[in-house]
Amino acid sequence: MSLHAAAVLRIGYGMLYLAFLLREFPHRDEIWGPGSPWTPDLARELFGSTGWFSILTLSDRPAYFEACYALALVTSALFMLGWRTRAVSVLFALVVTSFHGRDIFMTDGGDNLIVLMAEYLMFTACGRRWSLDARRDSRRAVGSPNRRVPPSAGQQAVLVRQRLSALVHNCGMFVIAAEVCFLYGSAGLYKVQGYLWRNGTALHYVLGLDLFRPWPELSHLADQHPILVAIVGYMTVLVQVAFPFVLFSRLKYVVLGLLIGMHLGIAVFLGLPVFSGAMIIADAVFLPDRVLLSLERGGWKFGGRILRGIMPTREEPSRSTSIPRPGLPEEMTHRSPM
Repeated sequence: MSLHAAAVLRIGYGMLYLAFLLREFPHRDEIWGPGSPWTPDLARELFGSTGWFSILTLSDRPAYFEACYALALVTSALFMLGWRTRAVSVLFALVVTSFHGRDIFMTDGGDNLIVLMAEYLMFTACGRRWSLDARRDSRRAVGSPNRRVPPSAGQQAVLVRQRLSALVHNCGMFVIAAEVCFLYGSAGLYKVQGYLWRNGTALHYVLGLDLFRPWPELSHLADQHPILVAIVGYMTVLVQVAFPFVLFSRLKYVVLGLLIGMHLGIAVFLGLPVFSGAMIIADAVFLPDRVLLSLERGGWKFGGRILRGIMPTREEPSRSTSIPRPGLPEEMTHRSPM
């Protein structure tokens, strides 16, 4: 079930974490390396009480840290492309967990969600669609002849493995969907308990926080419309609380659209692109395969139109111009007007 949705999660989180690591590449030593204010010794002391683990604390040498960072970049890229996904997904979860735990005080809700999704995706067949693994399997299927052979013990073992893999995959996708429902539901219920959310002034105070104002002029411009800010605040609470109850109706597409718009606003106004990206990717678990396939076909058509508009087209001969056919007299190549 939902093989294309699992592929979207794999591509999305692999790409998001790769972009995150590339963005923080100039500051990697200050955040996760031996030169961080949160030293490896402090991290190991914290791990002793929390039970966490990180491969970055196995050695304090700068060369070892650089090797781990290069491994994280390569793993994120391979996970995004879907190469040997079963093994790479485990390595990706180890990388994300290690970097998350190395400096836990630098993380936010988006990082927590990426850690959870990386661990859940290990149990899914997220490399069966839109991946290098799928491309390799399709080539093998085309190249191998379709022969009917009597069932053997080895074939029965393969069938059992496939059934177990499908079962584990479906359970993993269900856990991911339940996680997103719990996240939205709990966030909405917590907002309902707050006085500022009930009277519609919560976003007014959020827009005034210097820590979450990448563009102060834009935040000030939005804060000049208090009625609109209050409506957006009420809609945020309503959509988050209602989300788990509309999953089995067509209304879920409207709610998903509103949630995506909300996360885009968080990314722009509050400067939290990683959190917004993690949430938008997680919402894709509720899109059926037919919707994703239709989006894929629409994307190919749109891309083809753009390429046809950019690339010069070959001039085709006019229909009125006759082209002599080889082996026939010239007078037989002209069609009669009748």
